Amino acid sequence: MNNLTYRQMNKAEKNARVNGIAGTLFGLAVTAAALGELWLALNQAQVWVLVLYPIGMTLLGLLLMIALKIAKQWEKAVVLRFGKFRGLMGPGLFWIIPIIDTVAEWIDHRVMVTPFSAEKTLTKDTVPVDVDAVLFWMVWDAEKAALEVEDYRMAISWAAQTALREVIGQMDLADILVGRAKMDAELQRIIDERTTPWGITVQSVEIRDVVIPQELEDAMSRQAQAERERQARVILGESEKQIADSFAEASRAYINNPTALHLRAMNMLFEGLKEKGAMVIVPSSAVDTMNLGGLSGMVSLAQNAPIEE
Repeated sequence: MNNLTYRQMNKAEKNARVNGIAGTLFGLAVTAAALGELWLALNQAQVWVLVLYPIGMTLLGLLLMIALKIAKQWEKAVVLRFGKFRGLMGPGLFWIIPIIDTVAEWIDHRVMVTPFSAEKTLTKDTVPVDVDAVLFWMVWDAEKAALEVEDYRMAISWAAQTALREVIGQMDLADILVGRAKMDAELQRIIDERTTPWGITVQSVEIRDVVIPQELEDAMSRQAQAERERQARVILGESEKQIADSFAEASRAYINNPTALHLRAMNMLFEGLKEKGAMVIVPSSAVDTMNLGGLSGMVSLAQNAPIEE
């Protein structure tokens, strides 16, 4: 930059300053003259001043009340100026210009709870079910929630319902009844994908209840009862098999030891006859094999002897 240009800029700057000072002095003079004229007019019409003053103060107070806004700690106010987005205000105290500025929406940034349900929805194996669930969500971008969707609360409710019906149609009834955690995660993923462009994020989804038709519930109950009975019979058969194996092993111990067999027979009779009035029925083949005839007669004589005496 040469010296001539620099001098010209300094001269233009000086001229601008002089003109600015002159304009300011002229404005002050005009303002002073206007105030003087107003003062003279007010002195000449003191009655009108006494009437207009309270009206003006009242209007000023109303404007201040309209302009003053307070947002709570968890709120954000979406302010529009001439219909265009101006910014987010709050939390706390803030001011707007009446008529020019408007508060279009108050956005709550707390975690919100929305219950939703799907009634008579067919599963993958064509079973109608009623499912109740709860959605936990929050607004992370108040500008998008106010400008991108008309009613974000209603929109997220419908998005949750359609997602629930979609997930139910892709799962069998057994998977719904057993794998609720998997269903919760899938619902959260689908709903979050739909609500992210609106400035809303999904915290979690919880399935509260799954209701199936009464006829199907009775059939499942009978099926479970039959399954338990089958398991009981299987366990009983295994027990019988184990008992038979034990008897077979015991017979191998008695086959070459008749004395032990007789002692075992006597112990069995003693256990059966130690209760007063007890009766023991022994097969005839066992009586002949274990020589229990004489022993039984002796026991009978011993019991009848006191009665004859």
